[in-house]
Amino acid sequence: MDMHTVVVGTSGTTAQDVIAVARGNARVELSAAAVDALAAAREIVDALAAKPEPVYGVSTGFGALASRHISQDLRTQLQRNIVRSHAAGMGPRVEREVVRALMFLRLKTVASGHTGVRPEVAQTMADVLNAGITPVVHEYGSLGCSGDLAPLSHCALTLMGEGEAEGSDGTVRPAGELLAAHGITPVELREKEGLALLNGTDGMLGMLVMALADLKTLYTSADITAALSLEALLGTDKVLAPELHAIRPHPGQGASADNMLRVLAGSGLTGHHQDDAPRVQDAYSVRCAPQVNGAGRDTLDYAGLVADRELASAVDNPVVLPDGRVESNGNFHGAPVAYVLDFLAIVAADLGSIAERRTDRLLDKNRSHGLPPFLADDAGVDSGLMIAQYTQAALVSEMKRLAVPASADSIPSSAMQEDHVSMGWSAARKLRTAVDNLARIVAVELYAATRAVELRAAGGLTPAPASLAAIEALRAAGVQGPGPDRFLSPDLAAADAFVRAGKLVAAVEPVTGPLA
Repeated sequence: MDMHTVVVGTSGTTAQDVIAVARGNARVELSAAAVDALAAAREIVDALAAKPEPVYGVSTGFGALASRHISQDLRTQLQRNIVRSHAAGMGPRVEREVVRALMFLRLKTVASGHTGVRPEVAQTMADVLNAGITPVVHEYGSLGCSGDLAPLSHCALTLMGEGEAEGSDGTVRPAGELLAAHGITPVELREKEGLALLNGTDGMLGMLVMALADLKTLYTSADITAALSLEALLGTDKVLAPELHAIRPHPGQGASADNMLRVLAGSGLTGHHQDDAPRVQDAYSVRCAPQVNGAGRDTLDYAGLVADRELASAVDNPVVLPDGRVESNGNFHGAPVAYVLDFLAIVAADLGSIAERRTDRLLDKNRSHGLPPFLADDAGVDSGLMIAQYTQAALVSEMKRLAVPASADSIPSSAMQEDHVSMGWSAARKLRTAVDNLARIVAVELYAATRAVELRAAGGLTPAPASLAAIEALRAAGVQGPGPDRFLSPDLAAADAFVRAGKLVAAVEPVTGPLA
């Protein structure tokens, strides 16, 4: 298989494949087994459609209108109309990578053979992805139950050649024009197909998968910045000893402590205060970094388990079972995904909070153990990183607001037929903001900690080799140029990009070895 091609089969997909399609524009192909499963399930739907007895989603209305039996001459119109009527999203456009993940994950469920969609519809979905056509999807329109309805409907509208979409050149045009330009024939939906294209947790799941990938990088980066801050504050690395963490065997805690210990290996700063200004213990934000970072790591692992289960799922209603039955179910409810999305927002907020406390300590001359006020070159003449901490504090405050769970809310819809919903889409949207903010918060700590380590080195102390590698990489990336004036106007945006791209981890790993 070509490394740039993702083959969609009948048994789900992986997080790596989602990211390859969403962010890497990987090509999508249907496996032969998937095409066979699609055809077999369609035969079952066609047989039920020919019977006089009503079958939900095949020959009935939807939701609160499910009691109406739809005659055969109106069923094509019914499927077309459900897409049009449900494409009622509002607000700003959703990011391209989110829409591509959503479309790919819907294709994953369709290809399972449990939805009754024809092979040609699935192939059109793959063709649209491969052409780089991205439907215009809006921020608001999903309650996270009965699927991410409005977002998925806007995607289905594109398959029909209706609505607006963005081409591979970034220009928004009528979807019909884009399909025609790539030789793609719009689909004419038949029984059950409109409903099958709308009824899944694909949007919230796609955002969960990408958040997990981003947070893994940020948690490792935060272990590094915590170690740099500990070093700059002349803290003790004795609290990172493996035997201390072995007696409280949370895996994430042990991994974070090990990361920090390896970053600090060879430092001439750690424990330096024991010689001339003894402190019994470092502050919690320094001493308890492995406990806080590690608990977040364990939460990532649990959320990853939920994501993997959902990636292996076929989420639709009704579903086609192997024995030929077409059964209604509640698997479209987003609760499992919504809960972990909210959980991740909580741990991201706490990680940001503890990082900000260490930054504040670095800038306070009364608590930094000999560093200049605000790490300024000439305190009073310049303000150093005073306002960088303001920015960080503002981000932390927003993180706390974003940590309020969306999944604890529910608002009835569809004339009380859909009377309990997950709000998983909303949980995913606020988590994306939280992840962005966390990268910025970690970047500010990195900026302050490396500045402080350099000041210690100028005073005759020897930083850890990993710390020097981080500083060198920052300079090479243009984040911190040479000369004393480089901190007068801190380039925090560049530091953010450095952290977000995983460059901090890449900078220290040649010294530390692979970090968890």
